[in-house]
Amino acid sequence: MKNNLSKLSLSIKMGLAASAALSMTFAMPTMAQEAAVDNANVEKIAVVGSRGAPRSVGDSPVPVDIIGGDELSKNASTDMLDMLVAAVPSFNVRAQPISDAASLIRPVNLRGLSSDSTLILLNGKRRHRASVIAFQGGGVNDGAQGPDISVIPSVALKQVEVLRDGAAAQYGSDAIAGVMNFVLKDASEGGSISIRQGSYYEGDGDSTVIDGNIGLPFTSDGFANFSFQLKNADATSRSVQRPDAQALFDAGNTEIKNPAQIWGNPEIEDDITLFGNIGLDLGDDKEFYLFGNYSERDVTGGFYYRNPHNRGNVYSVDGGETLLVGAVNGDQSSCAVVPANVPNVLDTQEYMDMVADPNCFSMNMVPGFAGGYTPQFGGNITDTSLTMGTKGEIKSGFLADWFFDLSGSVGRSESRFNLKNTLNPSLGLDTPTEFETGAYIQLEKTFNFDLVKEIEVGGAPLNLATGLEWREESFEIVAGEQSSWEAGPYADQGFNIGSHGFKGFGPESAGVNTRRNMGAYVDIESYVTEDFLLGAALRYEDFSSFGDTLDYKLTAQYVVNDTLSLRGSHSTGFRAPTVGQANVVNTQTSIVNGDLIQTFIAPPTDPLSSFYGGKELTPEESTSFAFGAVVETGDVFFTIDYYNIEVTDRIAQSSQITVEAEDYAELRSLGVQNPELISAVTYYANDFDTTTQGLDIVANYSLNLFEGDTTLSLAYNWNETSVDSFNPETTDEGKVRRLERGMPDHRATFTFSQSWDDVSMFVRANYFGEYYATHADDTSEWGSEIADSAVTIDVEVSYYINDSFTISAGANNLFDQEAQKLKDGTLGELGAVYYESGPFDYNGGYYYLQGKYSF
Repeated sequence: MKNNLSKLSLSIKMGLAASAALSMTFAMPTMAQEAAVDNANVEKIAVVGSRGAPRSVGDSPVPVDIIGGDELSKNASTDMLDMLVAAVPSFNVRAQPISDAASLIRPVNLRGLSSDSTLILLNGKRRHRASVIAFQGGGVNDGAQGPDISVIPSVALKQVEVLRDGAAAQYGSDAIAGVMNFVLKDASEGGSISIRQGSYYEGDGDSTVIDGNIGLPFTSDGFANFSFQLKNADATSRSVQRPDAQALFDAGNTEIKNPAQIWGNPEIEDDITLFGNIGLDLGDDKEFYLFGNYSERDVTGGFYYRNPHNRGNVYSVDGGETLLVGAVNGDQSSCAVVPANVPNVLDTQEYMDMVADPNCFSMNMVPGFAGGYTPQFGGNITDTSLTMGTKGEIKSGFLADWFFDLSGSVGRSESRFNLKNTLNPSLGLDTPTEFETGAYIQLEKTFNFDLVKEIEVGGAPLNLATGLEWREESFEIVAGEQSSWEAGPYADQGFNIGSHGFKGFGPESAGVNTRRNMGAYVDIESYVTEDFLLGAALRYEDFSSFGDTLDYKLTAQYVVNDTLSLRGSHSTGFRAPTVGQANVVNTQTSIVNGDLIQTFIAPPTDPLSSFYGGKELTPEESTSFAFGAVVETGDVFFTIDYYNIEVTDRIAQSSQITVEAEDYAELRSLGVQNPELISAVTYYANDFDTTTQGLDIVANYSLNLFEGDTTLSLAYNWNETSVDSFNPETTDEGKVRRLERGMPDHRATFTFSQSWDDVSMFVRANYFGEYYATHADDTSEWGSEIADSAVTIDVEVSYYINDSFTISAGANNLFDQEAQKLKDGTLGELGAVYYESGPFDYNGGYYYLQGKYSF
């Protein structure tokens, strides 16, 4: 593979060469197919990480993982996020059982950095962000806004390429941790359809997935490949009855549910995804391509239980000493005091007298709410995208013999939120109990023009790439229905404003914010000797909101002999603050020292945020170093890579800042409405610096055992993050602990795969090291601890009935390894059994059965 660069022209004419776009968008299907035929299970071809011709993973100057579509499907979960966790050890994702919008779209992590520090590509083109921002993102992801990977079904994928190296100088903003390129299937014939049914060992979370793929000819010179997936999944519950709810029930309050609050996965309904990928040979060494998707799903999850004696600004304003009693005539002193520090306030004479007085009321009197309530948070998530372009060789003019790629993309993510089983207390007894709370819409448009050419310099081939990019990104807030945000007639009597738990977006928050940027880059790569490859990239970007940035990258690989090669890289990078982070508005419920508080999320330049230190956001800046080695001998493939990533001015959601009573008057003068109803404020800030270092080891060995083909695979990651500096006014010590220890320092997977003529199987062991576990984002001593390491086992067996029919059975977490349980002092206090912040599924073991028909 040393002469890959000299083969560039031939490769492109065969439809194999990489584009000079943000990624390598000249497709590589033929080379990949030929490699599979000639070197089955030995050589995989990567398109990310270099702008030269596609090359094998071993010949890449930077570490790249290749995960085939079939390999991704070997997992009990149907969520792409869970599949990647099993395949890439430095990739992490967590369930967010009660976490506002993060329950709808789970944030991910590569190399311990936030989800929006990894650039996501689809067929080599930048993927748009999700409209959801992770308001409670498990510490490292607080405030992150990355793409929604879960909408991409494995049935649509030919392979996934994971570049584990800083690459902002090559690909632009967000590629601090690396790049993930999802490559769609491009076959012009054949296909498959399958159905999978599964359930957790506990007997809940039943899921059914039907997916299919078909390849069709698009005239005699092209292909049209289509995929679909339909998924439904029931909710799970890993809950116990809360002690406060049980005490109310024991005291005679018959409206208490058991459990009063659910900790578990949300319910997913009618999750439909359609993907299409089209290519057409136009002749004269040019081709047309088009791909895109439509995805939609409804998700419903739970919130925290509201106690009918003491929930602030709903049932009480003094911590549960007395009920919050409203007066229709506006004079609360005309209503008697109702003690609430009793076993059951509904049985007290004071309460019954208050109910009998037509001038007085409390929210306990709303039908169905005498036992408190647990809001249900839901959303409709719609994701669409379309990319169109043409590429090929320029035959004449001053750009003759250059290869070009001209493309345009549009991506849109919309999240419409709703809230059920809750109140707008300020409306009194006339409050609705269901609300449409508004929507977030993320819209992105991208245009690329890219050029690549091989030239001779001193007798050696040099690959030269250059290009331009224009992007527009907008974030829109759509107002909710009036009852979800309005301040009703009882707001000045201490009752909470808006739908409780997730206040609807008001007209003052609604609107569209837009940012544009232009980018230009130059990328060169050449073998200076037969064994020594050098590369360099330089990228300039200018943003309409905060100015420009210039970044570079250097790469090198030296082939010591036929067995060993050494590689390394150094780069600078950046991540631009998203338009959503700069302008989002929300109200969330947080837990501090076991107590529920109402937190207002405001733009950093909002008067409330500015009063408590908010400033205009600026880009994160990074500096990365990496070096490693590749060993290839016989049936053994081994890589080891060390990395060090310094990130300054990291953007994240601040810790909760208490809104002090002595500030109310000044805040009102600045235009802040009802500051007395806001317990705390949080906003997005450039408030800390980190250094992340780690080691990746990947090893594969193929041999023959048990009269069949055997593959042994090991993937190990050590990752350590240290917070070098932080602003104590916006980042507390608890958040620092989460950033440094919130994910395991050590992760490993070992897979044993075996195949015969009619049967195949695999057994996979997953190791998760110790980590800092928190309960409901509570980093106090009460709700956190260092969790133990754990091992889970996955297994699958497939039987090939004939060339067309396959049945498979398997299990994730075969031996039902328990997640870390809460400490005795907190176990059940908030209705939960396990910490939700663990690195593997707290729901326990899961089994499944699948039937597949291929044609």
